[in-house]
Amino acid sequence: MNLGKKVIYQIYPRSYMDTNNDGIGDLRGIASKASYIRDLGVDMVWLNPFFISPQNDNGYDIADYYHIDEKFGSEEDLDNLIKVFDENGLGLMFDMVFNHTSTDHEWFQKALAGDKYYQDFYYIRDGKEDGSLPTNWQSKFGGEAWAPFGDTGKYYLCLYDKTQADLNWHNPTVREELFKIVNYWIDRGIKGFRFDVLNVIGKDQILKDSNGNIVEEKALYTDTPRVHKWIRELNNNTFGKHSDIITVGEMSSTNIRNSVMYSSDDDSELSMVFAFHHLKVDYENGDKWTDASFDFMKLKEIFNDWQVGMEEGGGWNALFWNNHDQPRANNRFGDVKNYPYQSATMLAQSIHMMRGTPYIYMGEEIGMTDPSYESIDDYRDIESKNAYKMLKEKGLSDADAFNIISKKSRDNSRTPMQWDDSANAGFSNETPWIAVNNNYKKVNVEEAKEDQSSVYYYYKKLIELRKSELVISDGTYEPILADHPSVFAYKRKYDDTILVNFNNFYGEKVEIDLKNVLVNIENFEYLQGNYHHRKISQRLKLNPYETVSFIKR
Repeated sequence: MNLGKKVIYQIYPRSYMDTNNDGIGDLRGIASKASYIRDLGVDMVWLNPFFISPQNDNGYDIADYYHIDEKFGSEEDLDNLIKVFDENGLGLMFDMVFNHTSTDHEWFQKALAGDKYYQDFYYIRDGKEDGSLPTNWQSKFGGEAWAPFGDTGKYYLCLYDKTQADLNWHNPTVREELFKIVNYWIDRGIKGFRFDVLNVIGKDQILKDSNGNIVEEKALYTDTPRVHKWIRELNNNTFGKHSDIITVGEMSSTNIRNSVMYSSDDDSELSMVFAFHHLKVDYENGDKWTDASFDFMKLKEIFNDWQVGMEEGGGWNALFWNNHDQPRANNRFGDVKNYPYQSATMLAQSIHMMRGTPYIYMGEEIGMTDPSYESIDDYRDIESKNAYKMLKEKGLSDADAFNIISKKSRDNSRTPMQWDDSANAGFSNETPWIAVNNNYKKVNVEEAKEDQSSVYYYYKKLIELRKSELVISDGTYEPILADHPSVFAYKRKYDDTILVNFNNFYGEKVEIDLKNVLVNIENFEYLQGNYHHRKISQRLKLNPYETVSFIKR
């Protein structure tokens, strides 16, 4: 399987298309848009979890891995979705949350009822002699990473929400149960799996305090050697038996060395990895909940290091700007007010020409933006509400705290898909679970498809190029102009073909000197750009947020 030719589209089911008019997107709604997704040119669709869940973390708190939450439809609806996608040449990628289960899950409930067999499915520990918690670990959602285990006087580990209990992968029965889940869905026709926070499954059996440093604390449970061992075991017992299944691991705070091992071309672990370092370059001193400009030079350094490092090690990158956990990239790294088209297309081309497998998050292909909400009450995300409270407690004013939430909330990408200019953007006939972005009358699918010069058709072209140009799908990667303060550029090479891609990340014109960068520059031809067809020159002028690629065959 040539992963370099694949493009994957992500759908947040709750916000894609509502067909039963309850304000929540559903599986039937996704099936109804199969031809739209097919026509975009993608190969596979990743769906965020739609299993039975109390929805404390928007479905990432799974109570039953085998059944569909009735909010999203029925078993028949899922069968139909698989069938319709298959007829349209689309594979389905399911989201597997295997680091933890909901505390509503049968396993946890049996453990809570006193069943020793199921108590060993989780990290259940006594407090310390002084009455304090088993360790001083902090939850990734804020607060302590332990919660009382009923009235037993013990505690269970919950690295995320209190209702998400960490699974004990040391127990072979736990691993076997997870293998059964994956194999069940493979038998149902699922062709891909995205594994949530997979690199934090490797906690020790004996848990110990950290020194209070968050980096040192994460090292106690992140990217440990046993993670690789357990992923190989998962591979051997499930998807590794099939040559046509694509897998991707969401890897929290990982590094290149481990990511090479996770995604090496010997197929012993996963197809590829999600790494998030490039989406933290607007975190002030590593703190997400700040209002900081992005560090462009750091962004370039991260992209170049990962592209080169993964290639040298034989690993494989998932390429992405957006997903359900991130604000829209065009708001973060572009100018959606003055250069909406240029920002969206520049960001797209900057990664679609790279080595890896591109992911497109729903709405990205039409230039959807963050919403312009006016109150914290407009948000639904538990993390955002907790952060707002925390910022207020730190002394920030209501306005300053809300400003930060409006820029960093996960809900920014979870607003309903904008299909047309009718009520609720054509998403639902009823009030959606979260408000539609008020720019939907101008930014919507119907409008985009009528305009051949829209962001939508630009994405279609980028996908076509990846499938037709071996230098994009299979070429090597080499950074160029690494020290330039506003242009991100690189060179791809496959046999005698060379492609160069230039991306201006700012709203001012800039001139770059290519005299010592490209040999035989007169032999390069225009391939793709977001301004106009043009010729390359030794002194190349780039417009605001311009992206342009040239090729020499």
